[in-house]
Amino acid sequence: MDFIPVEIIGLSTSPSSGGAYALVLGEMDGNRRLPIIIGAFEAQAIALELEKIQSPRPMTHDLLRDTFEAVGGEVVDVVIDELKEGTFFAKIRYIHNGEEGMLDSRPSDAVALAVRVDAPIYVAPLVLEEAGIPTDDEDVSAITSANVPEEESSPKLSHLERMEQQLAKAIQDEEYEKAAKLRDEIAQVKGK
Repeated sequence: MDFIPVEIIGLSTSPSSGGAYALVLGEMDGNRRLPIIIGAFEAQAIALELEKIQSPRPMTHDLLRDTFEAVGGEVVDVVIDELKEGTFFAKIRYIHNGEEGMLDSRPSDAVALAVRVDAPIYVAPLVLEEAGIPTDDEDVSAITSANVPEEESSPKLSHLERMEQQLAKAIQDEEYEKAAKLRDEIAQVKGK
């Protein structure tokens, strides 16, 4: 399977998130963004490494990197390869003693390790297709025009159409955490 290379676009939070952050991954050769809700500690671990800030003592992801180095292993890449019921799954792919291996991981931990070992990050096409959010102005306009009548306040809008309208606005405003929640709610409504 060909995986899609992504890069870290940023980390965002909002006061209403209850301490959660959105890790936003961007398609390298495309316009889709993949927001993944992660915890504050994982967001901090990623941010510290991206900013090249050294903690006084090794953090968990530093320990994992150092363990790979100590045993002669090499992290090849990380892949976000599955999305089940709103939960993302990832794999850390590595080589040790000439043998390829794979570890199951939360995406946040896999990304925190990837930034420490400078490993590429990939997403499975089906995951990006299902959960990716287009960010091109044209794509946002297409979503808006396809799903929203001319009058935004029209009482004829269905619940689904209102959510799709809110999703388009959240994307336009780069509110990725809100967009991720709306995307999941829309998927649930469409699944019924």
